[in-house]
Amino acid sequence: MDDAPPLGRRLAAEGIGSFFLFATVIGSGIMAANLSRGNDAVALLGNTLATGAMLFVLIAVLGPISGAHMNPAVSLVAASRRELSWRDAAAYIAVQLAFGILGAWAAHLMFGLPTLQLSVKARSGLGQWTGEFIATFGLILTILGTVRFRREWVPATVGLYITAAYWFTSSTSFANPAITIARSLSNTFAGIAPQDVPQFIAAQLIGAAAAALIARQLFDGA
Repeated sequence: MDDAPPLGRRLAAEGIGSFFLFATVIGSGIMAANLSRGNDAVALLGNTLATGAMLFVLIAVLGPISGAHMNPAVSLVAASRRELSWRDAAAYIAVQLAFGILGAWAAHLMFGLPTLQLSVKARSGLGQWTGEFIATFGLILTILGTVRFRREWVPATVGLYITAAYWFTSSTSFANPAITIARSLSNTFAGIAPQDVPQFIAAQLIGAAAAALIARQLFDGA
């Protein structure tokens, strides 16, 4: 942490990254739904490809500055591993949420939708929560393992993991507490009803914690 860029630069990178990532998730979902004519599989494919591609770009560009977390679960794990101070992690999370919500609102504006809205899309039940646990567990394990052995591959492995997890998890892999909150503010293809947010976030944080524990045994001694 001693040779890290100044906190202001890192927060700017987190803000820009979160803005574009969240705008991509919401905006590509809107575009995909508009063009797919009711075919949810086609819409999800469009949403998936855009998100995976944007993750690759943002992590490649912003990773050297802030680590390109764009995700409170990632920041909390970094703090627990003493790779980031808890104070800096709190600042990261605040910026991720604030600029991510701005990204969601920007997507609404681009597509001529009301900026302020709440989702009515129900996403609840044991299957969905299990999906979020597994999605976040896998994401954190992917990040920690790649950082340990193939750091230059992080943009590719994270982008590819999320691309796959959109399809193999029942929840379509939110795997990010901040984006879960932002998606509750969008009554679009990518939305989630606000009342379902707490359970999703709980599953994500438990998955992240479990992955951090496993990674300590699996990677740190390698």
